[in-house]
Amino acid sequence: MTPTDTPALLPSYWFRDMPADLAARLEALASSRLLKPTEYLYRVGDAAEGFYRVQRGRLRLGATLGAREYTIAHVGPGDWLGEVPLLDGQPHGSDAQAVGEAEVRVVPRRLLEALLEQEPTLYRHFARRLAIAMRLSVSYYGDLATLPLPARLAKRLLELAAQYGEAEGTGIRIDLRLPQQLLADMLVTSRQSLSKELKAWEGRGWIAMKYNTLILRQPEALRALLRQQELHAG
Repeated sequence: MTPTDTPALLPSYWFRDMPADLAARLEALASSRLLKPTEYLYRVGDAAEGFYRVQRGRLRLGATLGAREYTIAHVGPGDWLGEVPLLDGQPHGSDAQAVGEAEVRVVPRRLLEALLEQEPTLYRHFARRLAIAMRLSVSYYGDLATLPLPARLAKRLLELAAQYGEAEGTGIRIDLRLPQQLLADMLVTSRQSLSKELKAWEGRGWIAMKYNTLILRQPEALRALLRQQELHAG
């Protein structure tokens, strides 16, 4: 995936391409569930109970290993999650935890299965969604194998800015609480290595750090760095 692709392939895109009547039927099956801050929607190993759409707030997708939590991604309003165990019959392979207060729409498993029986064309839309997820996974592991930390960090910050960016002065504030340990876990690196890169970029005026929040002051500099290192890796 190239720097021009960094406006992320959001999980909600698949839903937008669904016929309006089918999307309305799927949405009509859902009911609302409220989540308190840090409350889990589901945990690793839980059986699938439904298909979920984030109505408001954000959820962290990740896992816990020992005493450490690892973050894979964040999902926000309009994003759907939880379909894999519904389709393969296996337990959830990740945690879904509310970052703050959140509301999700829940399509119960039995109702979704009944709709799939009535409308088998819906499987095509699930297949497209899974293909997008696979593409992102391949990109993620490819980056891990071929790109140095500065390029991986630049790419992740640009992706987060595309999804959660808010204009702030001449820059873009990533509207997520991003402690350095959480960001380090996302990039599979140490907090010390991450901190070194962030401080260097802050010194160059590329970014600003304020209370676990990141502001991209010169996103074009991050794009140039990523493009250069991707070309070098290729």
